[in-house]
Amino acid sequence: MSASNYLLGRAEPGARHLENGNRSGQVLNSVMRVDISHNYKGLNYCRRISGSLKNRKPWGTNMVYKCFWSNATGTSWNSNFSLEPGMQDSQRTVPYSAGAAPDMSLDGTSQEEQLENSAVSSDLKVLGDRSLKLRSGSCYLPHPDKEKTGGEDAHFICVNEQAIGVADGVGGWADLGVDAGQYARELMSNSVNAILEEPKRSIDPARVLEKAYSGTKANGSSTACIIALTDQGIHAVNLGDSGFIVVRDGCTIFRSPVQQHDFNFTYQLENGNGSDLPSAAQVFTFPVSPGDVIIAGTDGLFDNLYTNEVTAVVVQAVRTGLGPQVTAQKIAALAHQRAQDKNRQTPFSTAAQDAGYRYYGGKLDDITVVVSYIAASSS
Repeated sequence: MSASNYLLGRAEPGARHLENGNRSGQVLNSVMRVDISHNYKGLNYCRRISGSLKNRKPWGTNMVYKCFWSNATGTSWNSNFSLEPGMQDSQRTVPYSAGAAPDMSLDGTSQEEQLENSAVSSDLKVLGDRSLKLRSGSCYLPHPDKEKTGGEDAHFICVNEQAIGVADGVGGWADLGVDAGQYARELMSNSVNAILEEPKRSIDPARVLEKAYSGTKANGSSTACIIALTDQGIHAVNLGDSGFIVVRDGCTIFRSPVQQHDFNFTYQLENGNGSDLPSAAQVFTFPVSPGDVIIAGTDGLFDNLYTNEVTAVVVQAVRTGLGPQVTAQKIAALAHQRAQDKNRQTPFSTAAQDAGYRYYGGKLDDITVVVSYIAASSS
């Protein structure tokens, strides 16, 4: 998550002009910083990040569980334990007010959140369960200015537990000399620990998030999204502007709503008394079928690609027989390309214009994409 008013509060009423001509990130009253100054490095960017840092020691090496881990710099590991640090839609999403959010369901009454008809892991991770399993892959592209520190996103893929998660550290903490990526990484590590304590095939992501939040002591703040495949289907929790969509038969059948207090002021967890609480997160439960595809990501994805653009990549990937890892790479690469386009209308520019700002183009940021294919256990 790029530096913005997330840490400092909402935009000042007088600061309603995002300077399109200055792509170095300068915005009136320092309300937001946006940087679109780097050239797109292509699909091999994921692989280069992964290969260049294989000797970097993974975070949390005292844990030996069968999960997939890459640290915040995008390094891939084939060890038993892994925890991987590291869209808005063409339909406008209304920010949600503070307080506990209701549970959501595909067959519930919240139809406006159902969009019907509308890094890199070196090994494919197959998560087995009774009748269904997840086949998951991921790609993480840190902001070019944050490659050396690994960026501020974090994510994990838990193999046996059939769970994935993403988190986005709030970049505004950098103004105080704090690496928000450390908070996001610790939050995801604690989430994995909590998942391992959950009953098999009955993981409660909301309970997991509560435990992870309670145990995270690093400075900073972060969004969070945790998704688990259980005997009842998909069970997910989301707080902030990370999130996920579900694609079925070439159509987006669900998208998690964005939780914001104001434009570019996301819900976030923080160590201390000044943050939103896990109880404010939204909880989702719904059945899934073989062939469904889940795409989870941070706002670096959803600020730069509309839902229909993500779905189009998924449809083409499935049609040509690509696995989730390559699909995640392709989605992340397209989001990175859009982030550098100064002229294209993007979800972020649409939201900025709706909020009264003059802004065009994408938003350069850390980009995390986790793709999970729902498959029959026998396949």
